[in-house]
Amino acid sequence: MPEPHEDFSAADAADRGLRAIDDAAAAWVARRDRGLTPGEQDEFFQWLAADPRHGERLARHQRGWAELAQLAQWRPEHAAEPNPDVLAPPPMPRRSRRRAPILRWALPLGLAAAAAIAVGLFSTRRAAAPSDLADSASAYRQQVLDDGTLVELNHGAQLAVAFTLAERRVRLTRGEALFTVAKNPARPFVVEAGGVTVRAVGTAFNVRLGVAEIDVLVTEGRVELDRPAAPLAAPSLVSAGERAVLARDPAAGVPAAPLAVSRAEIDRALLWQPKLLEFSATPLAEVAAEFNRRNRVQLVVADPALASLPIGASFRSDNVDGFVRLLEASFGVRAERDGAATITLRRAR
Repeated sequence: MPEPHEDFSAADAADRGLRAIDDAAAAWVARRDRGLTPGEQDEFFQWLAADPRHGERLARHQRGWAELAQLAQWRPEHAAEPNPDVLAPPPMPRRSRRRAPILRWALPLGLAAAAAIAVGLFSTRRAAAPSDLADSASAYRQQVLDDGTLVELNHGAQLAVAFTLAERRVRLTRGEALFTVAKNPARPFVVEAGGVTVRAVGTAFNVRLGVAEIDVLVTEGRVELDRPAAPLAAPSLVSAGERAVLARDPAAGVPAAPLAVSRAEIDRALLWQPKLLEFSATPLAEVAAEFNRRNRVQLVVADPALASLPIGASFRSDNVDGFVRLLEASFGVRAERDGAATITLRRAR
């Protein structure tokens, strides 16, 4: 029979091991929040797969992180001082010698889904110079400008930044971008696109520079459209839920009254933005169709037996490769890539 001190030593070692896992999980939550590099994504996947407890502790810390994020803007409504109990930890439940049953298939699917999310995490970095926004134009990317404005660039978009003390000015030279502008009434935010200026103080709007036209869609606040090359034309105001389309020909002046657009139309116009897709026992055919709506790379379910395969996981909408890797690793699917535009899915033999 082991001595009592040996039991305590084993318990202490177990507690230290759990604390180390907790520390690592908390660090990964913070690193994922600011964005992972490709190397960090691989490291995170390896850490997640090394021990079943890693995913469990990560999920617990992620829930806590989300709750704190909701409190970031909390203000007391009926009291001069905040309630000190708001952030008090909940009472710890008693430990039980019996462990809750875990379905054997849930763990690998959960790890694979978490890995798929990790592979597709946003990689947000601050813009240091105009060339930073023009050199990597092949994929969607997200940038935070020096003033705190968030810019999301669609595939192929190029943007040059020229900030001064009096004005924040950027130039969209190609493609499409969505701007969520940091409020600063003393320092207007101006986007140039095809000879048209879009001026805002604090708002959110999408600008698409086409071959023959400039499309401006406002999702929050309002903007002022102008064409400096046509000085006799009066500026046009476009408010949230409205869209204005201007010809690139300066002789066309400013547009007629902007058109109101529905929430569904706005969503369709912004389908290029990545979002988290969540599936619960969803047939593979429907999952593939959802990815196809949002990506240039198209998934083809060639094996009819796979069309009804139930998928339960979460993915970023532009993470087609991560989703395909999950199918190959966990669902008995073989992927055949036909160039850069098509991936055919068949049952592995």
